[in-house]
Amino acid sequence: MWNVFENLKQATFPIYLGVDIGTTSIKAVEVKQGEKLPELLNYGMLELGGYLLRANNALQTSTLKIFEEEVAELLKVLMAKMKLRAKEVVASIPAFAAFTTVLDFPAMTPEELKKTIAFQAKEYIPQPLSEVAIDWLKVGEFEDKGYKHDQILIISVPREQIKRYQRLFGMAGLTLRALEIESLSLARILTMGDPTPTIIADIGSRSTSIAFAARGELRYVGQSDFAGASLTQALAQGLNINPLRAEELKRERGIAQAGQSYELSTIMLPFLDAIINEVKKAQFNYGNQFPGAPQPERVILTGGGANLAGITGYMEKELGFPVVKSMPFMRFEHSAELEPMVGEVGPMLAVAMGLTMREFV
Repeated sequence: MWNVFENLKQATFPIYLGVDIGTTSIKAVEVKQGEKLPELLNYGMLELGGYLLRANNALQTSTLKIFEEEVAELLKVLMAKMKLRAKEVVASIPAFAAFTTVLDFPAMTPEELKKTIAFQAKEYIPQPLSEVAIDWLKVGEFEDKGYKHDQILIISVPREQIKRYQRLFGMAGLTLRALEIESLSLARILTMGDPTPTIIADIGSRSTSIAFAARGELRYVGQSDFAGASLTQALAQGLNINPLRAEELKRERGIAQAGQSYELSTIMLPFLDAIINEVKKAQFNYGNQFPGAPQPERVILTGGGANLAGITGYMEKELGFPVVKSMPFMRFEHSAELEPMVGEVGPMLAVAMGLTMREFV
């Protein structure tokens, strides 16, 4: 998206570093070109546990506050553990940190469209244009009364937020090479080359992003504050236990609706239903925005929430079409030693891996 150092040549940087800074964790991967596919050389994850005990203990929030010094120090810890070789970063920015909207324009040349977007965007973006960086993607087209129209996804991010990312990576001894919203990375890695209309539900700890994509192209983005921590807090309050213990129980037992896990499921399911309702709401809005487009045929779950035992089956029953867990490792060459772990760590690394894929497409 925003290539902050456009003069850097890929040929001088054969190992690519993707960093995903979430609300309560940092994930990083190092990748190079393999024999046929990109090759995963190295990965690392660092997760905060304190956010379960204190609601304000997070790396960044939906108010666009990111704790630069704290994140930089954690990055240094992760870098040391991973023994990183790469120093230039492609990083993600959360969906809640960007403003996205789809606008219709008469079909025109790219040059004309660029000028028109710059003129009309000020009516829709809730900040002065001088304070935001704007990117756009063509996501659809239609014909009305004999005239062709293009549907354009407008993405804007506050320039100050971009500067914060540049500063925090600088404090960690890294250089920010490019920055893009998480949904773009996920669309790339989870639907590249696949024409199936897809909903990507990225369930993190503090937020869930809901993206619509096909063939690696992002079409629509929604966002919800219902997420994995909502289920954990419900367990903690319902069972009157420590949130850390509630998180352990959630990961151990999931939402199986029988046996010893039944009580846990009855406590968590209303909050999982809230996430499902957000997916349905996003699907309704998508249908209104793109009335002639093929409707989604599946949901791909990613993020830490995708590892909740029983979630795919439950969501499939509630939504009425296939729900699967993301498998980003399929797009990469990797050590055979990782194979037993790819099912669990894949959904958590999907954004970081998708960031590096932009260098190979």
